Amino acid sequence: MDARKGYTGKVLVAGATGRTGQWVVKRLLHYDIPVKVLSRDKEKAFGMFGESVEIVTGKIQSNDDVAKAVKGCEAVISTLGSNAVTGESSPAEVDRDGVMRLVDEAARAGVKHFGLVSSMAVTKWYHPLNLFAGVLLKKWEAEEHLRKVFSTEGRSYTIVRPGGLQDGEPLHHKLSVGIGDKLWSGWINRSDVAELLVVALWLDKGKNKTFEVINEAEEEQQGLEQYYDMLPE
Repeated sequence: MDARKGYTGKVLVAGATGRTGQWVVKRLLHYDIPVKVLSRDKEKAFGMFGESVEIVTGKIQSNDDVAKAVKGCEAVISTLGSNAVTGESSPAEVDRDGVMRLVDEAARAGVKHFGLVSSMAVTKWYHPLNLFAGVLLKKWEAEEHLRKVFSTEGRSYTIVRPGGLQDGEPLHHKLSVGIGDKLWSGWINRSDVAELLVVALWLDKGKNKTFEVINEAEEEQQGLEQYYDMLPE
């Protein structure tokens, strides 16, 4: 399906000024999809995106700010991620409570689809990354909440659990995808994570999926839609 004809709804990107979030915005704009971003720093967001996106100033910790951001959007893509052990940027405040608040306000506003960047190994409580304030466990709680809220009729979700994130242009790698949180290591370009979440907006076989993904090998690709064929119904 040609996204330019097949998807016209406005998409809110949360975490848009982060490195993965920037790629989500780029790929949405590539497909001429209207974008809104939620950022606590309007000048920073404008410096990155200019007038190509609608900017809502606010914090993920505020119900009112989040409600304002999701208003009028057909879909939400969250690339939120913590960067501190305590405080407003902690895993509890961002990876769990922030995402859950975004899910709830999105559902309340009539958002139809929610895409989430999570992490490989979120179900492994003994993983070393949980030494960082239980970050994987917090992401898992947010995943569970999203599945519960957006599995209802008229809503859908796509959860991508990437391996280690690295920079690079999209559509240059074969990918290895799996379910059941069985992958333990590997890398993937942030741009490909973004592409998978963006094409899931209009690709039915990308709806209501939770999966892990890493790079498999260097090989030019024409698109990533085929990777959804590898996932069970």
